[in-house]
Amino acid sequence: MAFRFSTKVRNDMLGLKATCNALYYNGGAIALNDNGASPDSITDTGNGLAIFEPGDMITVEGAATGANDGDYEILTVAAGTITIATGSFTGTDVAAGSVVILGSARGGSMVDQFRNGTMVIRTGSQPSSADDAETGSELIQVTESSGAFVAGAADNGINFGQVADAELHAASGEVWSGVAGATGTAGHFRVYGNDKTTGASTTTPRVDGAIATSGSQMNMANTSITSGGTTTIDDVDIPMAESA
Repeated sequence: MAFRFSTKVRNDMLGLKATCNALYYNGGAIALNDNGASPDSITDTGNGLAIFEPGDMITVEGAATGANDGDYEILTVAAGTITIATGSFTGTDVAAGSVVILGSARGGSMVDQFRNGTMVIRTGSQPSSADDAETGSELIQVTESSGAFVAGAADNGINFGQVADAELHAASGEVWSGVAGATGTAGHFRVYGNDKTTGASTTTPRVDGAIATSGSQMNMANTSITSGGTTTIDDVDIPMAESA
């Protein structure tokens, strides 16, 4: 068995260009803050920053000195505060009242496609294509810290985020886990985008992989699942093949 990527995933990675998903301008309320040893921040007394999302790249343009103009990955978002990596902003804080434009874009990477998604572990062999309808019986839905997941909402969705050694890994700090709703033997998994479209589809992002105790796309110490038990996914490594 192998990782199987849906047509949507492959098409987007091959050709989807980044598009602007949020644009914000407030000439009298935005401040860029160098917070020393703490994460730097963008604050807005007008509380208009909730249109952005963690994981997106945000572009800052028009700061008073220009020193802090640039592109930064968003760590957290609240209506009045966005945090970014410590040390991103340098020098004196850019005072509130400066004319600043904030924009973010999202493209076709797998990180973007599977933003706030979910994983389902099922019995039996994986389908012959990730475009095919599900097979086997559902055992566990994996979310952030076993929280409730509703398709189309960001709450408790799981995210990819770390890329190393040509492999995609779970986002730093997230706990991927789920409580089993049935008893059975784990045979394969499917990762869905935030819409969690089920059934046969060529227009939704999905990745399938087999499950075993070793040598598979997901290795588990014990593939026997008991209803009511919690399973935690220690790490997810999705490689990009060097050659085909």
